Amino acid sequence: MLNKEIPRIAISIGDFNGIGPEIILKSLSDLDLGTSTPVIISPKEIIASVLSYLPYDLDVNYSDDVTGLQTGTINVLSFAVDNLKMTPGIQSALSGKAAMQSIEQCIHLCMNHEVDAMVTAPISKEAVNLAGYEIPGHTEFLATQTGTNSVLMMLVSGDLRVALVTTHIPVKDVSEAITPDVIKEKVEILSSSLIHDFGITNPKIAVFGLNPHAGDGGVIGKEEIDVITPTLKMIREERKDITLHGPFPADGFFGQQLHKHHDAILAMYHDQGLAPFKLLSFGKGVNFTAGLPIIRTSPDHGTAFDIAGKGVANPSSFKEAYKQAVELANKQISED
Repeated sequence: MLNKEIPRIAISIGDFNGIGPEIILKSLSDLDLGTSTPVIISPKEIIASVLSYLPYDLDVNYSDDVTGLQTGTINVLSFAVDNLKMTPGIQSALSGKAAMQSIEQCIHLCMNHEVDAMVTAPISKEAVNLAGYEIPGHTEFLATQTGTNSVLMMLVSGDLRVALVTTHIPVKDVSEAITPDVIKEKVEILSSSLIHDFGITNPKIAVFGLNPHAGDGGVIGKEEIDVITPTLKMIREERKDITLHGPFPADGFFGQQLHKHHDAILAMYHDQGLAPFKLLSFGKGVNFTAGLPIIRTSPDHGTAFDIAGKGVANPSSFKEAYKQAVELANKQISED
């Protein structure tokens, strides 16, 4: 039986030829099972195989249906995969399809309120596309599957939060994608998440410029003058419950320690925000998708095919992702 007062956290297995299954089981090996109920969505053969080379004697409850889930143990909600074969380090259509089946089931469980949050292990976009799924990433797929028009990718490590205006698009398309409507939309989602998910009153948000030196007054690009600055001015006039600074030149922002004076940073594109974040988070960053009707977190790294199956993967980021999911779920449960 499940104790509904304890948050239930669905975990997608990720690409089983990567480090996903390993970091999941390592993270759960010392988990206090009295404070949350993990539910791994995976073929049971995958879990058994990974446990065979890890030095843990874990109590695992295998079930084919949610009615068989139990509190106080690690649950595996199993599904069948035809011709299942693990080939660590090798991308395959088989592992890509299983990864997406697991994610789809996690979303279904969250939307039906059978679990309180989901944590996704890393997927390979190449393997997923080999399986016939044409998606740029988790974030976009989650938005589509939950019927959400717009979401925000946010990386979290303690008080450091970095969100993105654009995510998984080519750099050559970034400038065109940055419009007043998009910036305003992302600021709205970010500020709402800071207030409601993280409990921050009157959040202080720093916004980056797009160009080097934030355009240098138009000498190195005019996006700041034509789009970003006027949009921020408009938002400031409309939103008195948030403090919006910028646009900042991105190159010196973290070096000047300005991130310590803001509750979140809104970067214009993927690497502009994530490169410094991953340096500062010391392998413990969490990817949080704001704006969804469900809670979703993930580690901030990829499948690491080069070390898959060797038992040497570092679970720190996944542990933090699971912990963040539990904290957000507990906050939601207390408010219901």
